[in-house]
Amino acid sequence: MISELLYLSHCMVLEAPQSARDIAKAVGKPYSTLLREVNPYDTGAKLGVETFLELMRVTGNIAPLRYMAKELGYTLEHSKGAEQGNSAQEQKVDVA
Repeated sequence: MISELLYLSHCMVLEAPQSARDIAKAVGKPYSTLLREVNPYDTGAKLGVETFLELMRVTGNIAPLRYMAKELGYTLEHSKGAEQGNSAQEQKVDVA
């Protein structure tokens, strides 16, 4: 059985509006390396935390972050004026 966090990371890349090749280029990884790192069935490859963070920035998908917050008993809240063209309106996401 694969972990939910690994599955969400995999989906973050494969279901993004950008191509996986464009995402790989944006995070500075070879395409094949990135796909291996996010493959939840490849136990030999690891996704580094810096790449993980950059993937969320590039794709705009924070589902893995929401999952982590929920697992730790936290509520995730979007700050005003955040980068990446997000609206300045504060968004609260209750994940608990």
